[in-house]
Formats: sequence, C-alpha cells, structure tokens
Amino acid sequence: MLKLLFPLPKELTVACSGGVDSMAVLDFLRRKHEVTVAFYHHSTPNSDTAYQFVANYCSEHGLPLFFGKLNESKPKELSQEEFWRNKRYDFLRGFDTVITAHHLDDCVETYIWSSLHGKAKLPHRYVRGNVLRPFLTTPKTEFVSWCERHDVKWSEDASNKDTNYTRNYIRHELMPHALKVNPGLRTTVKKIVERGG
Repeated sequence: MLKLLFPLPKELTVACSGGVDSMAVLDFLRRKHEVTVAFYHHSTPNSDTAYQFVANYCSEHGLPLFFGKLNESKPKELSQEEFWRNKRYDFLRGFDTVITAHHLDDCVETYIWSSLHGKAKLPHRYVRGNVLRPFLTTPKTEFVSWCERHDVKWSEDASNKDTNYTRNYIRHELMPHALKVNPGLRTTVKKIVERGG
C-alpha cells in the first residue's frame, strides 16, 4: 500500500523517470490529483527510450509533460551521480510543487552509505524547497506491487545494475548483507524517518 506521510495539494508535478518507483507514484497520484509530469533527460543511452515511454503514458492518460535535458559536461570535482542529481534539481526548481518517488529503501541505502562514512544520517528530508517526498516510509516492494496490481508498465534502465555507481553497489551488494545482519533495519530506519532524522 502506498502511504502518504502528509496531505498533498490538489495540483502538483510528479518527477518521473519511467522506472517502477516513479511510475507507481504517477499512477497513484493522477487518480485524485491534477498532475503534470516532469521528465529530465540525463543524456544516457537509455534516456530516449525512457522519455518515449513516459510520453506515451502521459498521452494515454491526458497528462501534460515537461521535458528538460542535460547539455553540459561534468565538472571534474563532482561524481557522475552528484552531477546528475544537481542538474535534475535545477530543472525541478522550475515547478511549484514537485513530488518525487523516494522511498524507505532509498533511506536505508543512504543510512548505510552515511554510516560507512562515520555519521549515520538521513539526507532525505520530507521537503527540499519545492520538492516533496511523501513516500519515505513506503518500502520499494509496495511500488512494484502497485504497478503489478494496476497493470502499470515501467521502463528498466540497464545502468541501475551497474555497480560502478556507488548507490547501485550499496543497493545490490551491501544492502542484502546488511539485512542479513539486521533483518529489522528497515523498521529501524523507518522510525528515524518518522521522527525527522
């Protein structure tokens, strides 16, 4: 079950990549809200396919779609992930209220990453300027379940399995071992999220 942490305005923009998380959120919110969709093209090999997938969904459901594209080279001092994130948020600042699909598993991954760097914390806040993250206590399995139950398709990005990216390495290599050591890790992190970090 997708659970909102707080009420949302009637009119909002969903940041959608075409992946299972954002497609679940988009399909969930469009049923009771006036939704526009924001897609950011990272100029990766999968970006054209993902954009066309999202565009087709928006066309099918009569949803306005806004498009931004990365046209800059990465500065040497930034990681690829950080560069993409910064440019994506620059694009999203152009909208009033933006909803992202960040969820509990994202928070657990961030908790593991920050713990390995000496300070366990949760950088995912409910609110970041005009960006709201109302699904931070919902596990990823619920997003997959929503899509399967409502026959919502999604676009798989092959780069999500590339463990050369730190986030993917934590997700695919470290997190399964962390959950073996502490099967209640999601519950622990959920409590931290609920009290605000």
